[in-house]
Amino acid sequence: MSHFKELFDTYNWDFSLKSIFDKTAVEVEQALVKDKLDLEDFKALISPAAKPFLEEMAHKSQLLTKKRFGNTMQMYVPMYLSNECQNICTYCGFSMTNKIPRRTLTDAEILKEVAFLKAKGYDHILLVTGEANKTVGVAYIKNAIQLIRSQFSNITIEVQPLDQDEYELLVENGLYAVLVYQETYHRDEYKKHHPKGKKSNFDYRLDTPDRLGKAGIHKIGLGALFGLEDWRADSFFTALHLKYLQKTYWKTKYSISFPRLRPHSGGLEPKVEMTDSDLVQLICAFRLFDEDIELSMSTRESEIFRNHIVNLGITSISAESKTNPGGYSVAPQSLEQFEISDERSTAEVVQMLKNQDLEVVWKDWEHFK
Repeated sequence: MSHFKELFDTYNWDFSLKSIFDKTAVEVEQALVKDKLDLEDFKALISPAAKPFLEEMAHKSQLLTKKRFGNTMQMYVPMYLSNECQNICTYCGFSMTNKIPRRTLTDAEILKEVAFLKAKGYDHILLVTGEANKTVGVAYIKNAIQLIRSQFSNITIEVQPLDQDEYELLVENGLYAVLVYQETYHRDEYKKHHPKGKKSNFDYRLDTPDRLGKAGIHKIGLGALFGLEDWRADSFFTALHLKYLQKTYWKTKYSISFPRLRPHSGGLEPKVEMTDSDLVQLICAFRLFDEDIELSMSTRESEIFRNHIVNLGITSISAESKTNPGGYSVAPQSLEQFEISDERSTAEVVQMLKNQDLEVVWKDWEHFK
């Protein structure tokens, strides 16, 4: 099987969702005593039947995380390079239809932002742009990576999906990882939320991790945007995607993120609510499903929630994030992509982690310079 789409097309959304809701307490108990879980076990752990077992899941998730990652927490920081975008996305502040001032950082502005972040201690950076090929295409991204690669041991991007040869070019120039969220694996709902622009091509986006794997990327980040569709079904398809990729591109590392729909300019209310309890259940389910997977938590979530989740399975966390281009030092007032919830400083988050006996890791791996 050369593409995930071939496997994906053998599954039915409604049938998959029903099979999750049909899981029983007995199946949850069976999953909890197994060392190696399959996709049916994962369905059981994200099902309503698993709710009474949440404490047991959290305990086991914590033990597995400590066993594999020790008492550590990796710190990373997003840096938004541009809010220019050619797509219409119903849930995003950068959507082409939103009448906002557009900004793309110059080399000098990028370096000013980098100086601010380096002073905070960051060594892992996530570069983010809207999807605008002419303004922030491959040449712009390549230049940004070349500009800052000597400053960071780990550079990740979250930009528009690219072709395989474009990823190969960026890897050659120092790119370490790419985050690419499907947003939702529900084909019809996806179309409703992406009516215009290159992002409206569901299959091209679905195929992106395959292109990344073939390009020899070191790490791929997956996830869905919870709130667009039923979180259980989207999580199942994320897990299906993960297992396919791990089997096909076994040299690559993987991470999972858990973004919930947040308020933004032009706002969209979540179609399906995902409660805090649901999110804890999902994070623990992913840890039990795969003890080696990196699980990441952004500042979209509240201070209180993040305080509680850092010991239950999360291995990577951001702090003091700005979701607007130049938001750290160049243009703090430019419009954000979405509102963050945990607004504590880096120092405050670091202290919170230390208070929970977690060692903060700024640098865990060095890419070539």
